[in-house]
Parts: sequence; C-alpha cells; structure tokens
Amino acid sequence: MTSDNFIKNQITVAICTYNAAHYLASLLSELVSLACSIPFEILIVDNNSTDNTQKLVECFAKGSAIPIRYVMETEQGIAYARNRAIEESLSSRYLAFIDADELPTPGWLQSAIDTFQDNRVDCVGGKISIILPHRPKWLTDNLLPFYGEINHSDRAFQIADRSTPIWSGNIAYNTRIFQEGLRFDTRYNRKGKGVGGGEDAVMFRHFIEHDYYLLYEPNMEIRHLIPDEKIKRRYFLKLHFFAGKKAGLYEKPPSGKKIAGIPGYLFKQLVTKCLLVLRLYFTRSHAYMREAMNLAYHIGLMTGLYQSQSNNSHE
Repeated sequence: MTSDNFIKNQITVAICTYNAAHYLASLLSELVSLACSIPFEILIVDNNSTDNTQKLVECFAKGSAIPIRYVMETEQGIAYARNRAIEESLSSRYLAFIDADELPTPGWLQSAIDTFQDNRVDCVGGKISIILPHRPKWLTDNLLPFYGEINHSDRAFQIADRSTPIWSGNIAYNTRIFQEGLRFDTRYNRKGKGVGGGEDAVMFRHFIEHDYYLLYEPNMEIRHLIPDEKIKRRYFLKLHFFAGKKAGLYEKPPSGKKIAGIPGYLFKQLVTKCLLVLRLYFTRSHAYMREAMNLAYHIGLMTGLYQSQSNNSHE
C-alpha cells in the first residue's frame, strides 16, 4: 500500500503492448500533444515484444517533454501486463489505459481529469469509435461492440448496472481502488496475438457488484484502429468460443443433471442452435453471424464445463 503522503498528483497513461511498434509512433505523438491540467507521464508495458518496440520508445522518449517510462513484463498475457501497469502506477493519483492500436481525441485526457474533480469517482470510461480499413456486408452494426465500440450516450451519467459497460481500452481509475491489492483476474488472460481475454469484463462486474462509483463520459473518446486480420468471421467465432470456455471453467456451473459435467439441457440447446444457424445461413445471411457467435459461445461453454469436471476428477 502506498501512503497518501507519497502519492503524486499526476496521471499515468499506460500502454500495454505486444509487437505493436507499427502503431506506437502515431499514438505517442498524439499523447504527448494532449493538454492536461495536471502532470502526466506515459508508461509502456512491453509484454515480450520481438519487434523494435523498446528501441522506438527509447528514441521517442529522448525528445519528449512528457516523461515516458518503459518496463518489460515477462509473464505473457494482457492481464499480467495490466497488473504490472497498476503496480508501476501506485504512486500516481490516477491511472489511464489506452491500447497501442488506439488514438485519443484532443480532449481525452482532460475529460478524465475533469471527471475526477468529483472525489467520489472511482473509475471513468468513454466512447470508443471503430475505424475499419474496409467493411464487408456481413459486418453489421450489431457486431461492432465486439471490437470494443462504445457509444452509450452523448451525455455523462453514473453507471449503475452491467447494461452500459466501459472497457480497459479506454478507462481511467483513481488508484486508491488498487492500493489494497485489487488486480485483474489472470485466469481471464489473453496471450500474444490470441483472442479472448475477458479480464476487463470480470473487473467491471466486480465494480458493479461492490458498488464502485463509475461514470461514463462521452468526451473521453478514443478511436480504435481495426487491422485487416480481425475483419474475418473466424475472429468473432473464436472470440465467443473462448469466452464461453472461460465461463465454463471459472464461473459457477449451471444446475441440472449432468453428463460428463455438462447439464443435459445444454445438449438439447446445442442441437436447436445448430439448426437455427444452418437455417439462417441459407435464408437470412445478415442475421447468421450473430447466431453463429452464440453457437460458438455455447460450444465453448460446454467445453469449459467438461474440462472443469475432468480437472476436478483428477485432483
């Protein structure tokens, strides 16, 4: 725990990165030009990159009026990198996260600081706009939130339930919430260029369940740059499969008579979902992807439940 006497009235802007040097120059250029009414620093948490991330950051830091720190986190995965950022930022009053493949709008950082003028606020997040290099017909608007898109409103409001989430790609915290040891759950990890994760969803759920003071601030906006390799159906299917698998492994198992750790009714639902996806594929292609993603989650859930039962039987 860091004593109040040693907490600096500054905000640390943390970027957790893995082999994303091709994004970093633009992001760092945008960040150092931001206006902010309190001092801020930039923290790069390099999660074992094999590209020129370290050299790029060191060169950029030499000519920057804004302090830039570089640390290497050798435990692979985004949850470990975010936790390292927390550890490195405990002497700052505030901590903000932005991802390497994002760019802030000019008022991004100041909007966060303005929100924290209300000392009750524990956490604030804002809009995330999606920038696509191209858009196939199957990529409908209802799929964009799975790239992290957020646009709850054009007005600020207190978040009271899970219907209006804020994600760690655009979020800021009062670091007091981390002083007693709160960290991201590393079971919900994503390694390297893998998909999935979910550590921020678990953290958000913890905030709601324990009555943290959360705000949505639309002026705290970033632009998320989506690469070509994520504009594929299989990206969404893998994302949902792994989300379902982690739910099966780590969350409270559903009730009911089980076969190999899987409630019998899930097998019936599996057949129903498979038939629905097949029908939509041939009759309503614009609705097919959403149901295919639900099916992938269902298969992942059953896989996780089976593995959880298997793991318990071997203990």
